Amino acid sequence: MAPLCRELATTYNAGIPLLQALRLAAEHVGSLKTRQMLNRIEAAIQNGATLSRAARAEHKLLPEMFIEVVAAGEMGGSLDALLRDLAAYYESITKMQRSVMAAMVYPMLQLLSAWFLGTFSLGLVRHISPTATERFVLGDYISAYAAFQFRALLVAAICAVILIVLARLGMLQLPWALTKTVIFPLRYISNKFAMARFFRTLALLIGSGLNIRACIERSAAVTLNPLIERDLLRAVPVIMRGGTLVEAFAGCRYINRVGKEMIAVGEQSGRLDATLRKVAEYHYDEAEAAVQAATRLLFVAMVLAMGVLVGAIIIYFYGSLYGSLLNDI
Repeated sequence: MAPLCRELATTYNAGIPLLQALRLAAEHVGSLKTRQMLNRIEAAIQNGATLSRAARAEHKLLPEMFIEVVAAGEMGGSLDALLRDLAAYYESITKMQRSVMAAMVYPMLQLLSAWFLGTFSLGLVRHISPTATERFVLGDYISAYAAFQFRALLVAAICAVILIVLARLGMLQLPWALTKTVIFPLRYISNKFAMARFFRTLALLIGSGLNIRACIERSAAVTLNPLIERDLLRAVPVIMRGGTLVEAFAGCRYINRVGKEMIAVGEQSGRLDATLRKVAEYHYDEAEAAVQAATRLLFVAMVLAMGVLVGAIIIYFYGSLYGSLLNDI
């Protein structure tokens, strides 16, 4: 999504027609499935559909956020700016995902080592303990251990396939949404990213001259969180009665005090769109800091868990190996 949005934004901003921009993007993508999707979107636009409608028809492949932001950009006439913003968003998400994965390499290696070495030693102790009655043959034990690992990996592969199929069918969306809403720090990070998208989109739509009600409704949809969207849409009736944005968002619990004060500053200074961009940057910086803190905490937790697991394996191994001898003494 990051290179696709970046290329579409660059070509569209350079004055290249949208159909030609889609054609150029399709020529540069490496995925056959993505190339076919872009060709279908191009054909739908040629038949009279808008970009947002053509993208919505590809909802199984395109993220919902992309579809909502494109719809907002078309409505507000700021498609190029929103595509650049989407590209920056996906690039930052990719960067954070890579940093999290890099931080998890060492604990995952520890986990794999604990699994293979732990199961090997715990199975071995039954054959070499002083109370064992059968003659120990190393070759037979290694064959039995290899068969056990094959069965374990087969079960893990089946579980992974089931999860992938459920994800493709959309059956994991509700559990994941509940997880992001309930569990800390995922709830905090998800909410910060959602509010950053809301304020960024709101700034772009207000700057494009779209009426304020449509700006709020389209920007709230970009949060992709029903609870946050419902909370933000409470501002619409206040706006329709002639209230200010400060009055409209006064009762929104997902907008913190800093956000409300900056909105007030933007309305008073007449530079609301620029101020809203600052609010979006503030929320994004908070979310990025929370991701880094959560990554460090997860790293420490996994290292501690691995230490406890390895210690338990060692205690069990030597306790089983020499326990009978100590009892005889």
